[in-house]
Amino acid sequence: VQLQASGGGSVQAGASLRLSCAASGLTGSRYAMGWFRQAPGKEREFVAAISWTTYITYYVDSVKGRFTISRDNAKNTVYLRMNSLRPEDTAVYYCAADRRAGSASTDKNDYDYWGQGTLVTVSS
Repeated sequence: VQLQASGGGSVQAGASLRLSCAASGLTGSRYAMGWFRQAPGKEREFVAAISWTTYITYYVDSVKGRFTISRDNAKNTVYLRMNSLRPEDTAVYYCAADRRAGSASTDKNDYDYWGQGTLVTVSS
């Protein structure tokens, strides 16, 4: 199983980015997906999660109304649309897969597979 995250970059505050995470090796399987981030010197924190059916999504309070998680199951890809970016959003963003398809867990320990991370830098 491989998760390939992409779409990070350096932007000014207020800009938008869309992260993508392509999963391989999970074809035919149902799984929930999550995005986490880790800023320098900080713990990895939950950002957003989406269940297999897309009916369940969760967001950390600090990104509600600005970030949107979505998925295209036919492409085995999950997205994180990030609008109105702030300097405090600067971090390495990781995607993760949870084999419990109906879940949309906020706990990083519930995820079975992780991508390599993509860096998002937001300057003021």
